[in-house]
Amino acid sequence: MYHFFVEPSQISEKEVVIIGEDVNHIKNVIRLKAGDEISISNGIDGRDYRCGIAELGEDSIRCELRFIKEDGVELPAKVYLFQGLPKGDKMEFIIQKMVELGVYEIVPVAMKRCVVKLDEKKAKSKIARWQGISEAAAKQSKRGIVPQVHEVMTFKEALSYASRMECKLVPYEMEGTLEDATGMKGTRRLIESVKPGDRVAVFIGPEGGFEEQEIADAKALGMEPITLGKRILRTETAGMTVMAWIMYQLEE
Repeated sequence: MYHFFVEPSQISEKEVVIIGEDVNHIKNVIRLKAGDEISISNGIDGRDYRCGIAELGEDSIRCELRFIKEDGVELPAKVYLFQGLPKGDKMEFIIQKMVELGVYEIVPVAMKRCVVKLDEKKAKSKIARWQGISEAAAKQSKRGIVPQVHEVMTFKEALSYASRMECKLVPYEMEGTLEDATGMKGTRRLIESVKPGDRVAVFIGPEGGFEEQEIADAKALGMEPITLGKRILRTETAGMTVMAWIMYQLEE
């Protein structure tokens, strides 16, 4: 079943109206017809509105609302990915896969060892593209929301944004060298402590990893350095590993 997103104002008591780019996609690409069933979300409340196509107009598609699936597909905790800017098109891959796994928000972060430097013009263009990838991945995985991709933050701004979240994880390849290192037992304990309703911050370094001062600053604000095992993971793999563990912990 195909899945689409609309604004809340496009949903009424008995019908949903689709407008914009999806109209052409429905009519001329996937060629749906009157009577076909589709799934619709408003990107906010996580509900799944099941509809039947009633009328295909020139600029809009009217759908009959059949029933609302309340349980949805969203994780019971909100996971925020703070991703150090990677090289090339890795960010696109990271966004796509993290949205599929259930991330709530994605925050690109300019860290000291980031090779990529985005000026204001490039940053706006990138964010628009990244948000489009988030929406496409949300449609594909039938999410109830479209995870927001924030504007690029400095490391200090990112720490401030995450500071009040209930769980704050920083996978760090040198975790074993820290005085208060807890190893994989500590990682398991923190993952298992995540509860429904929690906000979880996950900080992932760029290809060069975190600088020691960044880890010190993160710890000063209550962030928890953790290990992901004995092998060094790529920046595009680390976040997905943590996300999969959290998903395993929370979903029934």
